Amino acid sequence: MTRSVTITVPARLHLGFLDPSGGTGRRFGSLGLPLSEPETVLTLSRGSETVVEGPEANRAAAHLALMERHLGIRSNHRLIVEEAIPRHAGLGSGTQIALAVAAALRTLHGLPLDPDGDAMILSRGARSGVGIASFAEGGIIVDAGNDGSGAPPPVVARLPFPEEWRAILVLDHDTQGLHGENEIDAFRALPAFPQSGIGEIARLVLLSVMPALVNRDFNSFGSAITRIQQLVGNHFAPAQGGGIFTSKRVEQTIHHLQAQGAAGIGQSSWGPTGFAFAPSDQAAQAMLQNSPPLADGLEIRIVRGRNGGAIISTTELGLVGS
Repeated sequence: MTRSVTITVPARLHLGFLDPSGGTGRRFGSLGLPLSEPETVLTLSRGSETVVEGPEANRAAAHLALMERHLGIRSNHRLIVEEAIPRHAGLGSGTQIALAVAAALRTLHGLPLDPDGDAMILSRGARSGVGIASFAEGGIIVDAGNDGSGAPPPVVARLPFPEEWRAILVLDHDTQGLHGENEIDAFRALPAFPQSGIGEIARLVLLSVMPALVNRDFNSFGSAITRIQQLVGNHFAPAQGGGIFTSKRVEQTIHHLQAQGAAGIGQSSWGPTGFAFAPSDQAAQAMLQNSPPLADGLEIRIVRGRNGGAIISTTELGLVGS
């Protein structure tokens, strides 16, 4: 019998939508990348009463209760959230904690994993499918968007992210991106995304981003990501203060990094997290050393792209397995 399950799931960068308005018949469509950090880490075990502790405890408890009802499980559980991806930062925290709780519960009770089905039960993946896809496997992910059925967007391409490249995250802990009803209202208020933009983004993904990954062509990759971010960011600018970035402090820091040679600059989802890419860890470190001191509340992390999915570890009869 499995005594406890520990799940580690990655944050993800949302690098841009393919068709935010659905003029092609599939709405949204996404380009994204799971990251080496930050992560959500939680451990689930049986208990004499149900207890949920740690950051995001309320959110995790709600997911646990819903999945217990859905799976017909009546046992009591102890759920400890050890680490949590920052909330409303544009890093996919909601999807990751939901899928982690569902996977932990299924694994503890010997049930097969079903991240796509659980995402529907837990109301995740209505727009981007990258977070759900990141649970199974890493790399640069392209999903084809929402067809209106409620099913998670299908993954149509997945390519390894070069191990030597780095993503530089700029986090603003004093600001949050749009979420909840405000996010829904923002989508409703925005005009239709132009067909010319949809075509350009599709060409950039297929003919620039994907070949650049195969050929490890950092400059071409960076140029394409920057252009995609400009197209998508300009569309969403009216809902986030008139600019591509939600946080002006993040924007300023990102442009300092760009001046030091960073490429592929942009904002993940509604932000406030901004990102840029470097061709190596050494190059990323040099960019930070040559940048101005950070303002209070800002944080920079140099992280790897993640080419693997969630990590699931179990404890059974005193033995640890994975």
